Amino acid sequence: MPTVTLPPKENALFKRILRCYEHKQYRNGLKFCKQILSNPKFAEHGETLAMKGLTLNCLGKKEEACDLVRRGLRNDLKSHVCWHVYGLLQRSDKKYDEAIKCYRNALKWEKDNLQILRDLSMLQIQMRDLEGYRETRYQLLQLRPAQRASWIGYAIAYHLLEDYEMAAKIIEEFRKTQQTSPDKVDYEYSELLLYQNQVLREAGLYKEALEHLSNYEKQICDKLAVEETRGELLLKLERLEEATEVYRQLQERNPENWSYYRGLENALKPSSVEERHKIYEDAWEKFPKGLVPRRLPLNFLSGEKFRECLDRYLRMNFTKGCPPVFTTIKSLYNDKEKVAIIEELVVGFETSLKSSRMFNQNDDGKEEPPTTLLWTQYFLAQHYDLIGQQTLALEYINAAIESTPTLIELFLIKAKIYKHAGNIKEAAQWMDEAQALDTADRFINSKCAKYMLKAGMIKEAEEMCSKFTREGASAVENLNEMQCMWFQTECALAYKGMNKFGEALKKCHEIERHFVEITDDQFDFHTYCMRKMTLRSYVDLLKLEDVLRMHPFYYKAAITAIQIYLSLHDNPLADDNKELQADTANLSDKELKKLRNKQRRAQKKAQLEEEKKNAEKEKQLKNQKKKKEDDDEEIGGPKEELVPEKLVKVENPLEEAVKFLMPLKHLVKDKIDTHLLAFEIYFRKEKYLLMLQSVKGALAIDPDHPWLHQCLVRFFKGVSDSKELPEVVRTVLKQEITRLFGDSNAKSFNQAYLTKHSYSVPHRLAAAKMMVYLDSATEMKAAELATALDESLNNRTIQICTDVLECLWSGVLGDCKERVEAYRAECHKLYPYTLAFMPPGYEENTKIANGDVSTETEELANEM
Repeated sequence: MPTVTLPPKENALFKRILRCYEHKQYRNGLKFCKQILSNPKFAEHGETLAMKGLTLNCLGKKEEACDLVRRGLRNDLKSHVCWHVYGLLQRSDKKYDEAIKCYRNALKWEKDNLQILRDLSMLQIQMRDLEGYRETRYQLLQLRPAQRASWIGYAIAYHLLEDYEMAAKIIEEFRKTQQTSPDKVDYEYSELLLYQNQVLREAGLYKEALEHLSNYEKQICDKLAVEETRGELLLKLERLEEATEVYRQLQERNPENWSYYRGLENALKPSSVEERHKIYEDAWEKFPKGLVPRRLPLNFLSGEKFRECLDRYLRMNFTKGCPPVFTTIKSLYNDKEKVAIIEELVVGFETSLKSSRMFNQNDDGKEEPPTTLLWTQYFLAQHYDLIGQQTLALEYINAAIESTPTLIELFLIKAKIYKHAGNIKEAAQWMDEAQALDTADRFINSKCAKYMLKAGMIKEAEEMCSKFTREGASAVENLNEMQCMWFQTECALAYKGMNKFGEALKKCHEIERHFVEITDDQFDFHTYCMRKMTLRSYVDLLKLEDVLRMHPFYYKAAITAIQIYLSLHDNPLADDNKELQADTANLSDKELKKLRNKQRRAQKKAQLEEEKKNAEKEKQLKNQKKKKEDDDEEIGGPKEELVPEKLVKVENPLEEAVKFLMPLKHLVKDKIDTHLLAFEIYFRKEKYLLMLQSVKGALAIDPDHPWLHQCLVRFFKGVSDSKELPEVVRTVLKQEITRLFGDSNAKSFNQAYLTKHSYSVPHRLAAAKMMVYLDSATEMKAAELATALDESLNNRTIQICTDVLECLWSGVLGDCKERVEAYRAECHKLYPYTLAFMPPGYEENTKIANGDVSTETEELANEM
């Protein structure tokens, strides 16, 4: 159908529709649409129908909007407006590829339309179609050469394509057109100059970049950035004397900045430890109160020099009362010699302070205040906690609490000690104690909530967080709105630990949605940053977005989701009714009556909770509806609700696991868990070549990793046992296995691994599990291997001992449940505070001791 030209009156109305859309006056826009479409001559006018659809889409009426826009497009296929509107509709649905096609179709009918070109360029940069982006920006530059954004956009296109020299030339051409007085403060021009300098540095043109910096220094507002860049460039150009001067000036500006000392070292190039130490000794004299120049030498000094330097550093901090001092020297604990010196020195301080209130009885110095002893004990508690001596750590922290029972930091450390000792419930109680001392402190509140989640106390954690969330809204919903991912990650792990896989998956998917939102949020910055000239930050943002899913929050959520999906694949959820019938078939009448009473109580409790939840939801929906009516801003379509029951009953768990895995495979290749989880998925899918790819990736990171060993044994056995493998694939696999591991079969490979790592507990456990996997007759020997706790063994930790105990329970090491109690008792002697190794009935006894016997009493009362 040909394009219908509207007469003057209707054309004026149509222009008003466009203006209303631009100003977000959607209701008025719909009135004008109605005026045009109510005329029988223009009832099917394509462009008006499209604009009506677009306006309705902004009001959330998506289905009606789609129908109208498609109808409009069918009525006028040669209208650039219809194609543009259809593109905007696709864009609002996040279908960016489809939107780009629509914009290209629109440009066929109006190739020089600025708005369409701008919208196209935004989508191209969003999708990282950099070649297409450069072409579109070139068209915009030709059409609007006087506009600043045209030049900047074209330069950024070349910058992102790594053609730095061309980008620098374009910026220079544009800069020449800017008439700026050297004395005038112009932040936008300053940002342009700094961006130009960044491009020159990335191009490797260091000399030109330094000249540029010197020429335009007066017009750059960020003086600190100028000096830091100058120092960096002088180092690159080997102009070391000038670089030394720059870094000395920077030091005077901020003597606590670590990077300035590193820059000074690179400029002075000390040839010995003494010369290197001299740099810091000069800094001490110049900045007597500076902590960083006293801390940094501890990294490279050793022996007596290390002791002297550490002595001065710790005395300063203990006297001042500096809680983070242990955190600042934690990195030194990789060196056993330094750990011994730290312990000897601080224990000496503590003994002397107790007896004479001085750091050393031979000192002629003044007496220390009582708080110095407190901070020394605080330090020692953390020291012994880190080296695994929790009993001593508790002694020191208890002594500190006894002297100052109102200091929150002491309770935090006590909670941390219990957490590291394997008793998270006790840790959560002490963190709650700390929180009670200052209920207005959000940090302590968050820490307490985190510990509660680790202890499986999900409701208590939600209540704790509700003290700082919005009133009138559920704490969980509000935390989700605020993208509070630490809470959701811990929640997912807590639900996973309780086998509530649906709830755990809901949290993982919520985190995944946050990352999608963050990716979509960059859309607004494509025009904003060019307008405001924040170009360095804009380029940094784009680079960050490219590797966004490397973030630990996504990594944790993805790992958790993959593990759950693997578990769902291995143990599909059984039908509840069948399970119940099977369970009740063997019960006596009395036991059946007791079970039904219990079920009734649980049902009643669940019903009350559901009613409470529904009331809260209704309240929230009313608030949201009111907000929606008040605010007619453009919105996207509603998201599909995440229902735990649906998530857990997914048809193909492995395909869902692959969705979480793919970003990790692209971005987190340096972590072995990525490759090993990939192997676990492909092993279940029987994709042998992908399994090979995964184990090769893991081998490059840590060839002796216990989990990798188990994967390799299963891989070898799978290759030799599989009869459905195509001959070509089998040949390739055999060749690769021979090349990587020789001609060993699974059993001999496992034996060789055990011989090589016979003194390491985690490696012994891995080999033992594979012995049983390959031959069930080796159960006794495997259990002996795994449960050995000799002092001569390495890598013996609470975590690995807990894993061995779980393997004994679950039958992974064969039928050896009779060994469980003996092994638990041995572990309890080694780790007396660990909850997993406590005697049977410990938790019940603790509840009775604390007076918490209500649950048992209630049940008895209900049965009578």
